[in-house]
Amino acid sequence: MSIEQKHMLSATERRFKKYVDRLASVLGHVDRVAPFRLYTTGLLLPGDRKSVEPMAARLVPERVRAAHQSLHHLVAQAEWSDRAVLSEVYEAVLPAIERHGPIRAWIVDDTGIPKKGSHSVGVAHQYCGNLGKQANCQVAVTLSIANAFASLPIAHQLYLPEEWTKSKVRRAKAGVPRGVRFATKPQITLEQIRAALAADVVPGVIVADAAYGNNTVFRDEVTKMGLQYIVSVQSNTTIWRPGEAPLPPRKRKGPGRRATLLRRTVRHAPVSMEELAAQLPPSAFRTVTWREGTAAALQSRFAAVRVRPAHLDTLRSTAREEEWLLIEWPKGEEKPRKYWLSTLPPSATLHELVEMAQSRWRIERDYQELKDELGLDHYEGRSWRGFHHHATLCIAAYGFLIAERGAFPPGKDIRSAFRQSPLPDGYRPRGAARAS
Repeated sequence: MSIEQKHMLSATERRFKKYVDRLASVLGHVDRVAPFRLYTTGLLLPGDRKSVEPMAARLVPERVRAAHQSLHHLVAQAEWSDRAVLSEVYEAVLPAIERHGPIRAWIVDDTGIPKKGSHSVGVAHQYCGNLGKQANCQVAVTLSIANAFASLPIAHQLYLPEEWTKSKVRRAKAGVPRGVRFATKPQITLEQIRAALAADVVPGVIVADAAYGNNTVFRDEVTKMGLQYIVSVQSNTTIWRPGEAPLPPRKRKGPGRRATLLRRTVRHAPVSMEELAAQLPPSAFRTVTWREGTAAALQSRFAAVRVRPAHLDTLRSTAREEEWLLIEWPKGEEKPRKYWLSTLPPSATLHELVEMAQSRWRIERDYQELKDELGLDHYEGRSWRGFHHHATLCIAAYGFLIAERGAFPPGKDIRSAFRQSPLPDGYRPRGAARAS
């Protein structure tokens, strides 16, 4: 190893120690600092499994059992605050992200973790985005801040299916806190957003897929919180054509209660987004390039028009405000591929709308790196506390990678700056087949 390489390695390790010491300051007990540093280091080191036992063997090969007990206590039993640690991660990493531009988006999403059996907290047969189908899995809801340089999860919470919230036995075995009640994914996300606003997180435009965008209450609540959004919606979502709105309440000529609800008629009714898209002239669509991909520039055809959402507006006394309807209709395809609703200002350009809508790709990259490189889905415990502690530690390690990327050339593996001990002779993790 050259002198320059040794200097770079020691500088990285010094920055990592400073970073970990900052995060460890909110753990509540000095005895947690050393295992906290070991655990985050283990997540950063190479290795097929980032569960407690294999990491203990890589980190302290001469004292595997003691290291295993220490790491297991930290992640599964110690009572430290996930929110406090994630807040410190945000404060520590934000300057590195903002050096490349202001925060522009808050990305809402959820991720599935396939699981066998039925004892891991929150596991159920449900849609798993990781597999693209219904499967036995856990699902976590996340909120991330993002700009063109990076995105960072600032909240991560397990979605607890209703069958779990109703079972006292399963809750007790998994250590689910008493205050945790059933909440839909959009409801969990809204609480994460409120907490972020209360913590003075730098605001951004809410970006979400149709699982959240289809929810009218979710969109309305985001607006009430003073935030803008651009969210994917399904093609059958109803809207009023540009320039149209529901009819005002019917005027009553005689005595009695005055009508207060908006109206529709057979001739004056909203249409689906798919219907409206088919009625737009070809000139309404323009080709937009939003970023460079790995092989070529990413581009497609888009149109944007001002419309009013129509869902349940006959239960309202005032018409909804106009929003942007963004439509992607690639050339040569029979029908549009995707639709978004957005409360970005009327002055927003088509390119700004497309760029913001497409910024959601970053969360997919986050999940991939958090799982494939840092072991987000490797935790083998079954408890509520362990699930969230492990995720927080993974996000903490990911935050350090984001902060360091500006100091390394593109393509440089930052994790190579960490020293790794060889595995002890004859080491075999639990569950591995014995050699014949």
